[in-house]
Formats: sequence, C-alpha cells, structure tokens
Amino acid sequence: MTSPHATTTAPRSPGDGPFSGPPLGTDVGLLVLRLALGLTMAAHGAQKLFGWFDGGGLDGTGQFFTSVGYPAGDAMAVVAALTETFGGLALAVGLLTPLAGAAVLGTMLNALAVKWGDGFFAPTGVEYELLLVAGAAALTLTGPGRYAADAFVPVLRHHRLTHGAGAVLLALVTAGAVLLLRD
Repeated sequence: MTSPHATTTAPRSPGDGPFSGPPLGTDVGLLVLRLALGLTMAAHGAQKLFGWFDGGGLDGTGQFFTSVGYPAGDAMAVVAALTETFGGLALAVGLLTPLAGAAVLGTMLNALAVKWGDGFFAPTGVEYELLLVAGAAALTLTGPGRYAADAFVPVLRHHRLTHGAGAVLLALVTAGAVLLLRD
C-alpha cells in the first residue's frame, strides 16, 4: 500500500521516441565529446590509411609498427588504420557506440603502452593518449546521449551500463592480447 502523499514518476517505456522530452545538457555534452574524440580518431586513422594530413600511409605506419616491436607491422597498420578511421566515425555519429568506443579504447591502450616511460607531458609523454583513453572509456560506459544514431537502434536506444562495461572488457582483453604479441 502506498502513501497518499507519495509521488512517483512514470518510467520511460521502450516506445518513447529518441528525442522526447526537453534537451539535456548531458546529451549536448556527450555529443560534443563524441564529435571531438571521434573526428580526431578518424583523422588519425586517415593518416594511417590514406596518408592524408601528412600521415605515413599504410607503408610508413607498417614500418613504425615494426620498429616498435609489433610482428607483421603491415598487418597491424591496416588494423589500426581501419579501427581508428571507422571506430572514430562511428563514435562521432554515435553508431554502435559501445563497440566504437571499445575500438578506440583498445587502439589507444596500445598507443599508450608504446609511449609509456617517456614521461607525462607532450610531445613525448603520454598525456594525449591518456586523455583519448579516458574519453573513449567514458563514452563507452555512459553511452552516446540522445543525439546519436544509436537512438534508432532498438537494442541500444536506452544505453545500459552492462553494454558499456562489456565493451570496455572487450577492449581490455583485445588490447592485452595484441600487446602480448609485441616484442
């Protein structure tokens, strides 16, 4: 039995539209973070994949991966280029955000491991990579907000912490496995 003075709020039903209700600052903040992080990662991926923005292309990136101890540097270059480009673009538009965030997170954990030991501050330190890791983990755990393509994907319309936590775990395991391959 409930008290006559108790107040309740109606729970959101799965049929609620993705943009119902007033705009929330959190949703706008998540959109800004997704755009900044996603487009930054996509640009880095384009440097590796196409050689755009003064990047090394697949050949230069493959040589870099070989020089820092990864076997099959050319294959690693393709994986990193595709992951950064398409993971970044998916993050920017908020499409399959848990998986896109995990792709960026796993890639940046490897970048962090490569640069570890050179101090904290740029240009040789890890501050930039650490910031990208934190941003990717935050978006993976919180979800994309309302202003995202995931709002139209039924299973992802209402982000669950379990989606994000599972994706973070996937990123950690995958990054760890790739790092074990490194000399």
